[in-house]
Amino acid sequence: MDRMNRAIPPSTAYLDHLVAETAGRREALTGASAGSGASSSSGAFAVGGPGAVGQAGAGLPDGGAPAAQVSAVEHAAEELEPELAEIVRRLHEDPETAFEEHRSAATLVEVLARHGVEAQLGAHGVPTAFRAEVGDAAGPTIAICAEYDALPGIGHACGHNVIAASGVGAFLALHDVMTSADAPAGRVVLLGTPAEEGHTGKEVLARNGALEGIDAAIMVHPYGLDVADQVWLGRRLLTWTFTGRPAHASAQPYMGRNALDAASLAYQAIGLLRQQMPPVDRVHATIAEGGTRPSIITERAVVHLYARSKYADTLRDLSHRLDDIAHGAARMTGTDVEITWDDGAHPSLPVRTNRALTDRWVSAQRRRGRDPLPAGVLSETLAASTDFGNFSFRIPGIHPLVQVSDPDVALHTAEFAAAAATPAAVSAAVDSTAGLASTALDYLYDAGLRAAVHDEFAEEGGPVDVETYFD
Repeated sequence: MDRMNRAIPPSTAYLDHLVAETAGRREALTGASAGSGASSSSGAFAVGGPGAVGQAGAGLPDGGAPAAQVSAVEHAAEELEPELAEIVRRLHEDPETAFEEHRSAATLVEVLARHGVEAQLGAHGVPTAFRAEVGDAAGPTIAICAEYDALPGIGHACGHNVIAASGVGAFLALHDVMTSADAPAGRVVLLGTPAEEGHTGKEVLARNGALEGIDAAIMVHPYGLDVADQVWLGRRLLTWTFTGRPAHASAQPYMGRNALDAASLAYQAIGLLRQQMPPVDRVHATIAEGGTRPSIITERAVVHLYARSKYADTLRDLSHRLDDIAHGAARMTGTDVEITWDDGAHPSLPVRTNRALTDRWVSAQRRRGRDPLPAGVLSETLAASTDFGNFSFRIPGIHPLVQVSDPDVALHTAEFAAAAATPAAVSAAVDSTAGLASTALDYLYDAGLRAAVHDEFAEEGGPVDVETYFD
C-alpha cells in the first residue's frame, strides 16, 4: 500500500487493549460479588488486572518466605539505616548524569565492600554499572536494580539516590540469609543500572547479557505517594532533519525550498494528530534549528521529539504515524527529510507490572505501616517513562513507588530534589530495603508464587524480542 496516497486503516491496538481490560474488570467484579469474599489465588489487591482498582484493605495471598527469615531481613533493614542515610546524602550532594556516575557507583561499591561483598565495577561493558550476587545460580534467580544517575542542572530531582540506597540495602539485608545454613535455593543479583534519565542504560545492559540466568527483577522508585502499580509509558526519541534549498528570501524566493516551512508544517501536524491519538499517548517536540537569517530561505531545520504510549504496540503505531507526518511535510514543501529514531539511545518499553509479585510487595509495605495504592486509583495521565520497562518485557518485574514528598510535588522539580534528601527519603529507603528484600525472599522460597509469577508473565505475552520490536 502507498501510505502517501491512500487512507490508512486505523490501528486497533488501543481498542483491543480497552476491550480486554474491560472484560477483565467485569469478570473480577462479577466474581467478587458472586464469591464468598475470600481472596483469589492471584491476590485480591490486584483484582481485575491492568487498570483495575484493587480492594482497599483486602487480604493478600498466604505463603511466601518463613516468618523468621522475613523478620531477619526487616531487622537488617533497620540496622542499615545509618548507611542508607549516608548513601542518600552522598549521592544527593554529588549528583552525576547518565553514564558519568563514576563517583556514585564507586560509593555504592565501597558500601558493599564494607560488608564483605565484592562487586564488579564496569559490569556488562558499562564503566558505571556494577554487579554483585549471592547464592546458588543453579536455583531461581531474582535481580534487584539500583539506579543512581541524576538530572542535568537539577540533581536528584527524580530521587535516584533513594533508589540506590534501597537496592543496595535490600541486597545487604538478604546477604546473611542467603549465606546461612537454611538459605533458600537460588540466587540474588544486585544490578547497578546507570543512565535511566534520557537514556536507556538497562537496555544496554540487557543487550550485553545482564539478564542471562535471571528469572525476575524488582526495584522501587520514590514519589509523592505510596503506589503499588502505576502506568509507565513507553518512550522513543526522534529527530527530523529537513533539508531544502537556500535562496534570497526577497530577490528570488521562488528558487528556494524552505526547510523551516517543512518543520513548521510537521509541528502543526502533531497538534492535529493529537485529536486521534489514544488519550494517554504523548508527543512533545521542539524545533532546535530553524535557519540563520530571515533574508535567506532556510536550508536546514531540525526537530527533536519524544513519543510516548501506554502499550508497546500502540507506541509502534504512533511511530508509524510520526514517520508519515515527516514524509508528508517534506513532500508538501519540496524538501528532503532524514528520520532518526532513538539516536544514541534505545526505545523504552512500557512497564509490564507483574501482579503476583506486586501482591508480595504490598504485603511487605503494609508491615512497614504503608498502604500502597492499587492500580487504577491514580489517573494514568500522571505517567512518565522508565527503561525498566525493557527488563519487564524480557522477564517478570515490578516497579512500585514509595512516598518521599507531599503528593502535590512533581518529579523532575527542584522541590522533589529537596525532598530526596529529607528524613522522609531515608525512611522510604529503609522501608523499601525491607520490602524489596522480603519480596525477593518470597519469590525464592515459594514455588507456588514463582509459578503464579511466570504463568502471569506468559499470559501477558511472555518475553518480547525488544531489540527488534520497532524494526
